[in-house]
Amino acid sequence: MARTLTRRLIDDHLLSGDPAPGEEIALRIDQTLTQDATGTLVMQELEALGLERARTDVSVQYVDHNLLQADERNAEDHEFLRSAARRFGLWFSKPGNGVSHPTHMQRFGKPGDTMVGSDSHTCAAGSLGMLAIGVGGLEVALAIAGQPLYLRMPHVWGVRLTGELPAWVSAKDVVLEMLRRHGVGGGRNRVIEYHGPGLDRLTAMDRHVIANMGAELGATTTVFPADDRVAEFLRAEGRGEVHRPLAAEDGAEYDVTDEIDLSALEPLIARPSSPGNVVPVREVAGEPVGQVVIGSSANPGLRDFAVAAAMVRGRQTNEGVSFDVNPSSREIFSDLTRMGATFDLIAAGARIHQAGCMGCIGMGQAPATGHNSLRTFPRNFPGRSGTPEDSVWLCSPETAAAAALTGVITDPRELAEKLGLPVRLDLPSETTVNTQMLGAPPPPEEAARQELIRGPNISALPDFPPLPDTLDLPVLLAMGDDVSTDEISPAGAKALPFRSNVPELAAFTFTRVDQTYPQRAHDTGAHAVVAGDNYGQGSSREHAAITPRYLGLAVVVARSYARIHWQNLANFGVLALEFTDPADLDRIEHGSVLHFDGLHGLPGTDQITATDDDGREFALTHRLSARQVEAVLAGGRIPQLAQGDTRTEPDPADP
Repeated sequence: MARTLTRRLIDDHLLSGDPAPGEEIALRIDQTLTQDATGTLVMQELEALGLERARTDVSVQYVDHNLLQADERNAEDHEFLRSAARRFGLWFSKPGNGVSHPTHMQRFGKPGDTMVGSDSHTCAAGSLGMLAIGVGGLEVALAIAGQPLYLRMPHVWGVRLTGELPAWVSAKDVVLEMLRRHGVGGGRNRVIEYHGPGLDRLTAMDRHVIANMGAELGATTTVFPADDRVAEFLRAEGRGEVHRPLAAEDGAEYDVTDEIDLSALEPLIARPSSPGNVVPVREVAGEPVGQVVIGSSANPGLRDFAVAAAMVRGRQTNEGVSFDVNPSSREIFSDLTRMGATFDLIAAGARIHQAGCMGCIGMGQAPATGHNSLRTFPRNFPGRSGTPEDSVWLCSPETAAAAALTGVITDPRELAEKLGLPVRLDLPSETTVNTQMLGAPPPPEEAARQELIRGPNISALPDFPPLPDTLDLPVLLAMGDDVSTDEISPAGAKALPFRSNVPELAAFTFTRVDQTYPQRAHDTGAHAVVAGDNYGQGSSREHAAITPRYLGLAVVVARSYARIHWQNLANFGVLALEFTDPADLDRIEHGSVLHFDGLHGLPGTDQITATDDDGREFALTHRLSARQVEAVLAGGRIPQLAQGDTRTEPDPADP
């Protein structure tokens, strides 16, 4: 049978399991990516695993999220990460070198490789024909140590692209169209594989934009073929030799299908406060705007900055708008400057920030309360910007620049016609290549002498006890659908500096849902929370599993889970259960007590019944494999490894 590109990549790396949808498989991993908001825990996990040297082909630690050094904590974490990268044999990308995803694409991406990253937007590397999957930090640590990645085989969702994007419509509008059609849960348990004649006019960096926000659809990852446009990109980066053609085999059939006529698209925008709340720009034109931010891994390419510069050239942005620009990599910033576009942005009133994530993770650039902020970012979850009552919209660089000029949401097509803006964008034919801020792994004998440099803000990983057979758990939170990891463990300039200090970070847990939760959890001890669909969407940061666990969370009962957080819960000993009858969520209230019995029998069944103090029964189930159940019962994957499960190859008997 002819294979999809996704299936070809999986077959090339399959170590065990049946690659049928829903079955657990184990994959060999070639590359890993970590960033500073999640990487400090990964390095502590490598230490706990007793790793001597990375066993992957390429592993890179980036510093791109927590660049603001308002005090000593971020600087100490950066030094810890640098020392750990040297100790364990990883590449190290210095602060200011660039956002991990476009920088990795430029310097290390390789068609045909597998990669896992402790960042949900790792899927952006699928733009090069890679199978790149965002996972929790412990999954990355295990991959660095040579262990396979376990995941449920997803369905393959073939999206056929036809036509050509009209003027003033760009790649961001393609993925916003996907979100408009399918919402933030439409890609769960699926790999999105783009194909069709419409690909011919999409550059590799255009594809990065689309692949990046596959995470917002809840997809396992996104895959594009490694065709001539990918070869063109790699040659421009001085790495043409790593290209090899990869595509679906002729006649391949997809589990799910969709089609987008690119020529029929128009400028789109996601309203506050969900990436899935998408409408045409023309429908909300005229809404006042107080801030515009261009940058992030969701729109990282040179053209994304250059088109904004061309639109504002010779003009001044609206006096009521803060126009912020975050270059996505030092190389792209160099090219932007070389073509004169940086000057155009500065002359128009732009504020140029560091090459990094910055406002995307809430590290600076928080908007004023009650003012709309238009951003070329991937997420607009409530409060993620750093402003509790924020109003963040997601859009293309064209739409963002139009609003920066007018002070209101504006259809860029109408502005272009009014101002006579040029449709053609001339980009440099040669790309700047700068490897000076990438530190290569030292030789093994030198790495073995490297001490880990720990500042006082870096705590040890907590020890978590095994799961008892019987539990009586008060329900401390009863929540609805689409609770994000940003709501469980907030990002932003107040919380993220404690990302290496679990006891301190725990004080922020669920505070965007209920300010009283940390103290109540501390006072209560073992407890449960309940939620609706897509629990744990968004960021891959495993802090959202660790800090509630530290405060006593033992069981989560939800209608459904986002993939990465579901895995993170198992890795740290939290039992993730699902309602057999979704309506049962409405029968459990804050303050209810749920009684669980016979939990040690879970390896033999996926069914369990909980009762409350009134004797009402709730039928529950789980989707954990026997391997995952064993980890939960042990108190998490690290305690399980400490008990003697140190396999570096999968057991063929594993389901």
